[in-house]
Order: sequence, then structure tokens, then C-alpha cells
Amino acid sequence: MFRVTIRGKFTGLDESGRAGVLAAGGTAFTEAGTFTHDSTVSSFTFRCQVPAGPDDGEDEAALGAMAALEAHGHPYEILKIGVTDMRDIKIRRRPGVTEST
Repeated sequence: MFRVTIRGKFTGLDESGRAGVLAAGGTAFTEAGTFTHDSTVSSFTFRCQVPAGPDDGEDEAALGAMAALEAHGHPYEILKIGVTDMRDIKIRRRPGVTEST
């Protein structure tokens, strides 16, 4: 699983698009993606979760997230993309803490 963050700005967002962005707001990483934005809804951060195939890397994840962003149909310009491969994340457990089953 990849978590992708796209920072950008909207270009020519109309009132309908503005309402769509507000409806897709949130901070969670989802496959459809969620938006956080400034008060004028001109700059945004898009968070998207992209499934990882065995041979997938950051490029495939970024393309998947850009496709999810494109599916929202709002005019935008990408400023920066960040990709985290969740397969590389190690969880450190505190000594003496056990996981209940």
C-alpha cells in the first residue's frame, strides 16, 4: 500500500467544483482521495491511498494518485508529490506491551 500526498492549486475552479472539493474534504488517506484546502479553496493537499502490486514502485503509486485526482474533474496544477511506501514502515512496539488477540 502506498500513501500519496499531492500539493497543488486549483485553476479556474467554479462554484460547482468548489462544492465538490468541500464534499470530498477530509484528512484520511482513501482510494478515492480526500482534499484539505486553504480558506479560499485555491490551494489544496490531496491524500490518496494506492494499492501496491508486488513490482509497483513510487512512480506507479504517483500515477495512480494522479488518476484519482483527475477523476474528481477539477482543474488543477500539481506543485509537489510525496509518496510513502507503507510496506517499508516498521512498527516499533514498546517493551512489555503485548497485543491482545
